[in-house]
Amino acid sequence: MEHCVFIHTNQRQMVGALVAQYALKRNSKTPEKFDVRILHTDHFPFLKAYDGKPFKRDGVERIWNYEDLQSFTPLRFMPPSEMNYQGRAVVIDPDIFAVGDIWELLDRDMGGKAIHCRMRSGPKGLTGCYASSVMLLDCAKLTHWRGEADFAELFTFERDYVPWVCLKLEPKGSIGLLENEWNDFDRLTPETKLLHNTRRMTQPWKTGLPVDWTPADTFKLFPPIGWAMRWRRRLLGDHALMGRYRRHPDPRQEAFFFGLLRECIDKGIVTEAMLREEMQSNHVRHDAFEVLDRTPPLAA
Repeated sequence: MEHCVFIHTNQRQMVGALVAQYALKRNSKTPEKFDVRILHTDHFPFLKAYDGKPFKRDGVERIWNYEDLQSFTPLRFMPPSEMNYQGRAVVIDPDIFAVGDIWELLDRDMGGKAIHCRMRSGPKGLTGCYASSVMLLDCAKLTHWRGEADFAELFTFERDYVPWVCLKLEPKGSIGLLENEWNDFDRLTPETKLLHNTRRMTQPWKTGLPVDWTPADTFKLFPPIGWAMRWRRRLLGDHALMGRYRRHPDPRQEAFFFGLLRECIDKGIVTEAMLREEMQSNHVRHDAFEVLDRTPPLAA
């Protein structure tokens, strides 16, 4: 197909990816017009080949951890080659769920731009960082994206992870801006098209589990915080003193996710056995079935 949505993930976020895949088709008026594909880290051996090796992130040396919650992020740059540099693609994180119709995004006029996305919020947005967690891509204009080779440059220190994922390495004028509703950061309104549970600490399916992601350890607005985080990581480990995931502050977003998950279970997309395995692996909150029981069905 000429139009495809790609969801990149690893095993830690596989349930989220399956729910995201289902929501894209469920909430489109024309689901037959596009494909949805999951890009799993296990299918890209180069990611695991660098496990334990140093790379540069925002000017600071880090160790690549294949088992980290977000080890899938380099796969954001794979869709053009997966599409043979033809057609349109949207790539999203596995914690992004369609509220609106994704076809409206796939079919929009890109005005000659290679990429459409929104800006990051907070300090990173002020420094010109784009949110590559949702991108509309004209694959024919992205032949310079060489996913595996570009990833390898992180470990020769020719490339820094942060400018790469912030799209600061893209040619000037090649990026157009999306409305924020196409990548709504933990905000659910009548205008929301894609809901992004981007605050990892409050992802609704993780509540109560021990934190398993590695936070940034550079804080340019107040460098001493970065120094403290780096020493914590070096002395105690990546996840030490990070605590547990908290409940999402918006109950509607929890209900939206679990309403979608309930439908996935009803349709056999996610089985009860799989969900229990993911709970045992600390990938899904341990009270997931209780939450499902009290979650009302979603509107058609």
